Amino acid sequence: MSIINAKTLRIKSFALELGFNGFGVARAESDKSVEKYKEWLDLGYEGEMSYMSRNKEKRFNLEAVLSGVKSVVCLRTNYLTVDKDMEFSLNKDRGDISLYALNEDYHYAFTERHRELEKKIQEEFDGCQTKVYIDTGPILEKPLAQKAGLGWIGKHTNLITEDVGSYYFLSEILVDTILDASEPALDRCGTCKSCIDICPTRAIVAPYVLDARKCISYLTIELKGVIPLEFRKAMGNHIYGCDDCQIVCPWNSLAVKTDEEAFFERDGSRQLIDLMLMDDETFRKKFKGSPVKRTKRRGLLRNVAVALGNSGNLSAVDALIGALCDHEPLIRAHVVWALGELLREKALPIFKESLAGESEKIVNNEIKLVQATYS
Repeated sequence: MSIINAKTLRIKSFALELGFNGFGVARAESDKSVEKYKEWLDLGYEGEMSYMSRNKEKRFNLEAVLSGVKSVVCLRTNYLTVDKDMEFSLNKDRGDISLYALNEDYHYAFTERHRELEKKIQEEFDGCQTKVYIDTGPILEKPLAQKAGLGWIGKHTNLITEDVGSYYFLSEILVDTILDASEPALDRCGTCKSCIDICPTRAIVAPYVLDARKCISYLTIELKGVIPLEFRKAMGNHIYGCDDCQIVCPWNSLAVKTDEEAFFERDGSRQLIDLMLMDDETFRKKFKGSPVKRTKRRGLLRNVAVALGNSGNLSAVDALIGALCDHEPLIRAHVVWALGELLREKALPIFKESLAGESEKIVNNEIKLVQATYS
């Protein structure tokens, strides 16, 4: 056994002791994933995620991130805490939140764990320079993780690990010295296309190609404005993210659960009507430290309004009428759509009374759509 191999094994052992569920090492070399990513950007599939095209020199060349980088330690942290199947969609009065976002924001939950591993690497390779990324920097982490043997990029574009599934976070530590590289993972999707078939908005436009602009995770989290009409009914009761393509993946029948307390849902009350009634302070308290806070209250209640419009639940009408007075135009606009879905032409006199002085274009556009449909 070489000295480098022995050091790498000690680092791996320490990583697993710290609680990481997967460890691999990739060479910091450019590959065909850079060209694929450029093609994806050229097609405009990133939508409003402008950060995806910023810092291209770092994303395409790790040398621009850490001078002299030679190895990338790739890490896997499982977040699955409960079983989930497609029956969640039948509970139309309860909002669905992606499994990864049920509790603490993963960007911050395990910072100390990464720092300890970084310190171990620096001890094993005295004088080496390192850089930690927990989904916080412009690097192509999924291709790196595949090269590091952690899994392969599935047709839904998530990383999949044999006998583990895909419910996990990725993170990396860049190192300016050579560690023992892992064997790359092989693609084991075969002829399966369950993820493509299940996608409610047909966002997987080809195997291994995602048009993010159609993806429910994008629509409910990254998109800051009005949700396109064509996708609203397909959103069902999703209010933050979407797990559908992972739920139906056969490899996730083998998914490994975690006992990490940080990932267990702390508050399972996701009744849509209750969420629609949240004021700013209630939102801040309920989602403090949660990934859901990224949407801000206006984004989440926009999504909740769409879900209520899809619910068919007339008990939601009073809460929605109350929300027509919300100070956020984005919320009011989607509440108009929801009331139109639930009440049809009976919603029109409500708009006339509650929104007589409405000046916001996005709200008035929604009123016109309901009028055009039911007048």
